[in-house]
Amino acid sequence: MITLEGIQRRYVSDAVETTALADINLHVAAGEFVAIMGPSGCGKSTLLNTLGTVDRPSAGKYLFDGRDLAIEDEARLAQFRARTLGFVFQSFNLIDELTVAENVELGLVYRKDGATDRRRRVDAAMDRVGISHRGRHYPHQLSGGQQQRAAIARAIVGDPKLILADEPTGNLDTENGAQVMGILEALNQGGATIIMVTHSPAHADRVGRRIDMLDGRVVASVERQI
Repeated sequence: MITLEGIQRRYVSDAVETTALADINLHVAAGEFVAIMGPSGCGKSTLLNTLGTVDRPSAGKYLFDGRDLAIEDEARLAQFRARTLGFVFQSFNLIDELTVAENVELGLVYRKDGATDRRRRVDAAMDRVGISHRGRHYPHQLSGGQQQRAAIARAIVGDPKLILADEPTGNLDTENGAQVMGILEALNQGGATIIMVTHSPAHADRVGRRIDMLDGRVVASVERQI
């Protein structure tokens, strides 16, 4: 599904060049649940942003189902993100002025589905994460765990091929973090491919493969022992 070949990401400012990713080679198969770990500043978020086509690599190939996204223009990448990717963030990124249902519907903003189909998709996504009863509430009326459930519903409402999660349990207590991990595991068991950045060894140990990064490089790839 995903193949990275020699991916590099360099930033240049005031004649100073910083290498965030250095020669990343990685393959992720459809249906995998992968955790990316490493110390702060090692390139985890940059790698996730590259996979999400938010950040364009300075060199290398990013093949998604054989399509090299590293050379495509922004208009086509925007369509790719809208129809293929779902994003989950540490800080939830919900819009306070919108209800939960309206926030979830934002995941369909670039699609041309009819109103009936959009409503069906929103209802189904909220039901999958257990917040159907909160559809008319606003984010400030929800707990942190419920807000993250809403964010996950927004990520999956369009049935994406790939879910990218950046520290999805980072702002949650232990109980809510475990519940969110359970939701992600259920989505993966249902066929979703998930790549998750995390600082939690306990959560990384629950997924199929852990990728360790250091200084912008992949230094280990460890399969979970069952």
